[in-house]
Amino acid sequence: MSAAALLAAVGHTPLVEIPFAGEVAPGVRLFAKLESVNPGGSIKDRPVARMLLSARGSGCFAGQRRLLDSSSGNAGISYAMFGAALGIPVTLVVPGNASAERLARIQAHGAELVLTDPLEGYDHALRTAHRLAEEQPERYWLCDQYANEENWRAHYEGTGEEILAQLAERGLGPPDALVVGVGTGGTLTGIGRRLRRDKPDVLIAAAIPETFPGIEGLKPLGHPGDIVPPLLDQQLIDRRYPVSLEQAAAMCRRLAELGLYVGPSSGAYVDVALRLAAEGDRRTLVTVLSDTGERYVSTGLWQ
Repeated sequence: MSAAALLAAVGHTPLVEIPFAGEVAPGVRLFAKLESVNPGGSIKDRPVARMLLSARGSGCFAGQRRLLDSSSGNAGISYAMFGAALGIPVTLVVPGNASAERLARIQAHGAELVLTDPLEGYDHALRTAHRLAEEQPERYWLCDQYANEENWRAHYEGTGEEILAQLAERGLGPPDALVVGVGTGGTLTGIGRRLRRDKPDVLIAAAIPETFPGIEGLKPLGHPGDIVPPLLDQQLIDRRYPVSLEQAAAMCRRLAELGLYVGPSSGAYVDVALRLAAEGDRRTLVTVLSDTGERYVSTGLWQ
Protein backbone atom coordinates (compact mmCIF):
# COMPACT_ATOMS: atom_id res chain seq x y z
CA MET A 1 0.00 0.00 0.00
CA SER A 2 1.31 3.44 -0.89
CA ALA A 3 1.66 6.16 1.72
CA ALA A 4 -1.08 8.14 -0.03
CA ALA A 5 -3.49 5.19 0.10
CA LEU A 6 -2.68 4.57 3.76
CA LEU A 7 -3.36 8.20 4.64
CA ALA A 8 -6.58 8.20 2.61
CA ALA A 9 -7.84 5.27 4.71
CA VAL A 10 -7.89 7.38 7.88
CA GLY A 11 -11.25 8.55 9.18
CA HIS A 12 -14.81 8.14 7.90
CA THR A 13 -15.32 5.43 10.51
CA PRO A 14 -18.74 3.89 11.23
CA LEU A 15 -21.07 5.37 13.84
CA VAL A 16 -22.54 2.38 15.68
CA GLU A 17 -25.42 2.38 18.13
CA ILE A 18 -25.02 0.75 21.55
CA PRO A 19 -28.36 -1.06 21.87
CA PHE A 20 -28.56 -1.47 25.64
CA ALA A 21 -28.55 2.30 26.34
CA GLY A 22 -32.34 2.29 26.35
CA GLU A 23 -32.31 -0.09 29.31
CA VAL A 24 -31.08 2.62 31.68
CA ALA A 25 -33.59 5.25 30.53
CA PRO A 26 -36.39 4.78 27.98
CA GLY A 27 -35.83 6.61 24.72
CA VAL A 28 -32.11 7.21 25.26
CA ARG A 29 -29.83 6.45 22.30
CA LEU A 30 -26.06 6.09 22.54
CA PHE A 31 -23.85 6.23 19.44
CA ALA A 32 -20.12 5.58 19.18
CA LYS A 33 -17.47 6.09 16.52
CA LEU A 34 -15.77 2.75 15.80
CA GLU A 35 -12.17 3.94 15.51
CA SER A 36 -10.52 0.50 15.37
CA VAL A 37 -11.18 0.40 11.62
CA ASN A 38 -8.53 3.07 11.01
CA PRO A 39 -5.39 1.54 9.40
CA GLY A 40 -3.42 1.82 12.65
CA GLY A 41 -6.31 0.40 14.67
CA SER A 42 -7.13 3.48 16.75
CA ILE A 43 -8.42 7.04 16.83
CA LYS A 44 -4.83 8.29 17.06
CA ASP A 45 -4.37 7.82 13.32
CA ARG A 46 -6.40 10.99 12.78
CA PRO A 47 -4.22 13.53 14.62
CA VAL A 48 -0.93 11.75 13.92
CA ALA A 49 -1.49 11.73 10.15
CA ARG A 50 -2.31 15.43 10.21
CA MET A 51 0.62 16.36 12.47
CA LEU A 52 3.11 14.40 10.37
CA LEU A 53 1.97 15.83 7.06
CA SER A 54 2.08 19.36 8.46
CA ALA A 55 5.58 18.82 9.87
CA ARG A 56 6.89 17.25 6.67
CA GLY A 57 5.51 20.17 4.67
CA SER A 58 7.32 22.57 6.99
CA GLY A 59 10.68 20.82 6.55
CA CYS A 60 10.90 19.57 10.14
CA PHE A 61 12.67 16.36 9.11
CA ALA A 62 15.44 17.93 7.04
CA GLY A 63 18.85 16.39 7.63
CA GLN A 64 17.31 13.06 8.67
CA ARG A 65 16.03 14.48 11.96
CA ARG A 66 13.95 11.91 13.78
CA LEU A 67 10.37 12.43 14.87
CA LEU A 68 10.25 12.25 18.67
CA ASP A 69 7.25 12.05 20.97
CA SER A 70 5.88 10.34 24.06
CA SER A 71 2.91 8.00 23.84
CA SER A 72 0.97 5.47 25.89
CA GLY A 73 0.98 3.22 22.83
CA ASN A 74 -1.75 4.00 20.28
CA ALA A 75 -0.24 7.25 19.02
CA GLY A 76 3.09 5.43 19.02
CA ILE A 77 1.70 2.84 16.62
CA SER A 78 0.36 5.60 14.38
CA TYR A 79 3.69 7.44 14.42
CA ALA A 80 5.61 4.25 13.65
CA MET A 81 3.24 3.17 10.88
CA PHE A 82 3.04 6.51 9.06
CA GLY A 83 6.73 7.17 9.68
CA ALA A 84 7.60 3.88 7.94
CA ALA A 85 5.28 4.68 5.03
CA LEU A 86 6.62 8.23 4.61
CA GLY A 87 10.29 7.41 5.22
CA ILE A 88 10.46 9.42 8.47
CA PRO A 89 12.64 7.90 11.27
CA VAL A 90 10.74 7.72 14.57
CA THR A 91 11.77 7.58 18.25
CA LEU A 92 9.08 7.04 20.88
CA VAL A 93 9.17 7.41 24.65
CA VAL A 94 6.63 4.95 26.08
CA PRO A 95 5.78 3.96 29.68
CA GLY A 96 7.00 0.44 30.38
CA ASN A 97 3.50 -0.81 31.22
CA ALA A 98 2.21 -0.30 27.68
CA SER A 99 0.73 -3.58 26.49
CA ALA A 100 3.03 -6.07 24.79
CA GLU A 101 0.85 -5.99 21.70
CA ARG A 102 1.35 -2.23 21.30
CA LEU A 103 5.11 -2.44 21.81
CA ALA A 104 5.38 -5.28 19.29
CA ARG A 105 3.44 -3.33 16.66
CA ILE A 106 5.61 -0.23 17.15
CA GLN A 107 8.79 -2.28 16.78
CA ALA A 108 7.43 -4.08 13.71
CA HIS A 109 7.36 -0.73 11.89
CA GLY A 110 11.00 -0.08 12.80
CA ALA A 111 10.58 2.72 15.33
CA GLU A 112 13.09 3.21 18.15
CA LEU A 113 11.64 2.72 21.64
CA VAL A 114 12.67 4.42 24.89
CA LEU A 115 10.82 2.79 27.80
CA THR A 116 10.25 4.68 31.05
CA ASP A 117 9.33 3.54 34.56
CA PRO A 118 5.62 2.59 34.52
CA LEU A 119 5.20 3.75 38.12
CA GLU A 120 6.11 7.27 37.02
CA GLY A 121 3.17 7.36 34.58
CA TYR A 122 2.62 9.17 31.31
CA ASP A 123 3.85 12.51 32.61
CA HIS A 124 7.34 11.08 33.18
CA ALA A 125 7.43 9.80 29.58
CA LEU A 126 6.38 13.26 28.41
CA ARG A 127 9.11 14.95 30.45
CA THR A 128 11.67 12.47 29.12
CA ALA A 129 10.72 13.26 25.51
CA HIS A 130 11.10 16.99 26.17
CA ARG A 131 14.49 16.42 27.80
CA LEU A 132 15.79 14.41 24.81
CA ALA A 133 14.59 17.09 22.39
CA GLU A 134 16.33 19.82 24.40
CA GLU A 135 19.57 17.83 24.71
CA GLN A 136 19.76 16.80 21.02
CA PRO A 137 17.90 19.35 18.86
CA GLU A 138 19.92 18.38 15.80
CA ARG A 139 18.75 14.74 16.11
CA TYR A 140 15.10 15.13 17.12
CA TRP A 141 12.03 17.10 16.11
CA LEU A 142 9.51 16.92 18.98
CA CYS A 143 5.99 16.55 17.63
CA ASP A 144 4.46 17.00 21.12
CA GLN A 145 0.96 15.68 20.58
CA TYR A 146 -0.07 17.29 23.88
CA ALA A 147 0.50 20.79 22.48
CA ASN A 148 0.35 20.41 18.69
CA GLU A 149 -2.64 22.40 17.40
CA GLU A 150 -3.10 20.01 14.47
CA ASN A 151 -4.19 17.41 17.04
CA TRP A 152 -7.48 19.01 18.05
CA ARG A 153 -8.08 20.33 14.52
CA ALA A 154 -8.06 16.75 13.22
CA HIS A 155 -11.03 16.01 15.49
CA TYR A 156 -12.78 19.32 14.83
CA GLU A 157 -12.69 18.92 11.05
CA GLY A 158 -12.79 15.12 11.01
CA THR A 159 -14.31 13.21 13.93
CA GLY A 160 -16.74 15.91 15.05
CA GLU A 161 -17.86 16.74 11.52
CA GLU A 162 -18.44 13.04 10.79
CA ILE A 163 -20.54 12.58 13.94
CA LEU A 164 -22.87 15.40 12.94
CA ALA A 165 -23.19 14.13 9.36
CA GLN A 166 -23.83 10.53 10.43
CA LEU A 167 -26.48 11.56 12.96
CA ALA A 168 -28.13 13.69 10.26
CA GLU A 169 -28.24 10.61 8.00
CA ARG A 170 -30.36 8.97 10.72
CA GLY A 171 -32.65 11.96 10.86
CA LEU A 172 -31.14 13.24 14.10
CA GLY A 173 -29.74 16.62 15.02
CA PRO A 174 -26.60 17.32 17.06
CA PRO A 175 -26.28 15.14 20.18
CA ASP A 176 -27.34 16.21 23.64
CA ALA A 177 -24.12 14.96 25.24
CA LEU A 178 -20.56 13.92 24.42
CA VAL A 179 -18.62 11.50 26.65
CA VAL A 180 -14.86 11.07 26.21
CA GLY A 181 -11.72 11.18 28.33
CA VAL A 182 -8.47 13.09 28.28
CA GLY A 183 -5.21 11.72 26.96
CA THR A 184 -3.70 14.59 25.02
CA GLY A 185 -6.95 16.57 25.20
CA GLY A 186 -7.25 16.62 21.42
CA THR A 187 -10.34 14.44 21.11
CA LEU A 188 -12.37 16.26 23.76
CA THR A 189 -11.30 19.71 22.58
CA GLY A 190 -11.76 19.09 18.86
CA ILE A 191 -15.06 17.21 18.96
CA GLY A 192 -16.36 19.37 21.79
CA ARG A 193 -15.69 22.63 19.95
CA ARG A 194 -17.26 21.31 16.75
CA LEU A 195 -20.43 20.11 18.50
CA ARG A 196 -20.70 23.35 20.50
CA ARG A 197 -20.64 25.29 17.22
CA ASP A 198 -23.91 23.65 16.18
CA LYS A 199 -25.39 23.04 19.66
CA PRO A 200 -24.11 25.47 22.29
CA ASP A 201 -25.79 23.59 25.16
CA VAL A 202 -24.35 20.14 24.38
CA LEU A 203 -23.21 18.58 27.66
CA ILE A 204 -19.59 17.42 27.65
CA ALA A 205 -18.63 14.79 30.23
CA ALA A 206 -15.08 13.61 30.94
CA ALA A 207 -14.25 10.10 32.13
CA ILE A 208 -11.60 10.41 34.86
CA PRO A 209 -9.62 7.25 35.77
CA GLU A 210 -7.92 6.31 39.01
CA THR A 211 -4.31 7.39 39.46
CA PHE A 212 -3.15 3.76 39.71
CA PRO A 213 -3.51 1.29 38.06
CA GLY A 214 -5.24 3.78 35.81
CA ILE A 215 -6.60 3.18 32.32
CA GLU A 216 -4.18 3.14 29.40
CA GLY A 217 -4.35 6.36 27.42
CA LEU A 218 -6.35 8.38 29.97
CA LYS A 219 -5.02 11.00 32.37
CA PRO A 220 -6.30 11.24 35.98
CA LEU A 221 -6.63 15.01 36.01
CA GLY A 222 -6.84 17.01 39.20
CA HIS A 223 -4.06 15.44 41.26
CA PRO A 224 -1.09 17.47 42.53
CA GLY A 225 1.70 17.52 39.97
CA ASP A 226 -0.44 16.29 37.07
CA ILE A 227 0.52 17.83 33.74
CA VAL A 228 -2.61 19.30 32.17
CA PRO A 229 -2.23 19.05 28.38
CA PRO A 230 -1.90 22.52 26.83
CA LEU A 231 -4.39 21.43 24.15
CA LEU A 232 -7.17 20.68 26.62
CA ASP A 233 -9.90 23.30 26.70
CA GLN A 234 -11.07 22.68 30.26
CA GLN A 235 -13.89 25.19 29.91
CA LEU A 236 -15.63 22.69 27.64
CA ILE A 237 -15.99 20.12 30.44
CA ASP A 238 -19.37 20.30 32.20
CA ARG A 239 -19.09 17.16 34.34
CA ARG A 240 -16.36 14.76 35.43
CA TYR A 241 -17.16 11.14 36.23
CA PRO A 242 -14.68 8.86 38.04
CA VAL A 243 -14.28 5.43 36.47
CA SER A 244 -12.17 2.47 37.60
CA LEU A 245 -10.30 -0.06 35.52
CA GLU A 246 -12.66 -2.72 36.85
CA GLN A 247 -15.71 -0.80 35.60
CA ALA A 248 -14.06 -0.24 32.23
CA ALA A 249 -13.08 -3.91 31.87
CA ALA A 250 -16.56 -5.11 32.79
CA MET A 251 -18.05 -2.87 30.11
CA CYS A 252 -15.48 -4.10 27.57
CA ARG A 253 -16.66 -7.65 28.19
CA ARG A 254 -20.28 -6.60 27.84
CA LEU A 255 -19.53 -4.84 24.56
CA ALA A 256 -17.66 -7.92 23.31
CA GLU A 257 -20.88 -9.88 23.69
CA LEU A 258 -22.36 -7.50 21.10
CA GLY A 259 -19.43 -8.07 18.74
CA LEU A 260 -17.61 -4.85 19.69
CA TYR A 261 -14.08 -5.83 20.72
CA VAL A 262 -12.60 -2.65 22.22
CA GLY A 263 -10.00 -1.49 24.72
CA PRO A 264 -10.44 -0.20 28.28
CA SER A 265 -10.77 3.51 27.45
CA SER A 266 -13.76 2.62 25.28
CA GLY A 267 -15.25 0.60 28.12
CA ALA A 268 -14.74 3.56 30.45
CA TYR A 269 -16.52 5.92 28.06
CA VAL A 270 -19.54 3.66 27.62
CA ASP A 271 -19.74 3.06 31.38
CA VAL A 272 -19.81 6.82 32.01
CA ALA A 273 -22.25 7.41 29.14
CA LEU A 274 -24.72 4.94 30.65
CA ARG A 275 -24.47 6.63 34.04
CA LEU A 276 -25.11 9.96 32.39
CA ALA A 277 -28.02 8.49 30.43
CA ALA A 278 -29.55 7.16 33.65
CA GLU A 279 -29.85 10.72 34.92
CA GLY A 280 -32.58 11.09 32.31
CA ASP A 281 -32.04 14.63 31.03
CA ARG A 282 -30.17 13.78 27.80
CA ARG A 283 -31.72 11.69 25.01
CA THR A 284 -28.97 11.36 22.37
CA LEU A 285 -25.40 10.72 23.49
CA VAL A 286 -22.19 10.14 21.54
CA THR A 287 -18.79 8.74 22.43
CA VAL A 288 -15.84 7.06 20.73
CA LEU A 289 -14.60 3.48 20.79
CA SER A 290 -10.94 4.42 20.64
CA ASP A 291 -9.19 1.20 19.68
CA THR A 292 -9.31 -2.58 19.39
CA GLY A 293 -9.42 -5.03 22.28
CA GLU A 294 -6.74 -7.14 20.59
CA ARG A 295 -4.16 -4.72 22.01
CA TYR A 296 -4.91 -5.79 25.58
CA VAL A 297 -4.93 -9.60 25.57
CA SER A 298 -1.61 -9.71 27.45
CA THR A 299 -2.95 -7.39 30.16
CA GLY A 300 -5.55 -9.90 31.35
CA LEU A 301 -8.44 -7.67 30.28
CA TRP A 302 -10.36 -10.63 28.86
CA GLN A 303 -9.74 -13.09 31.67
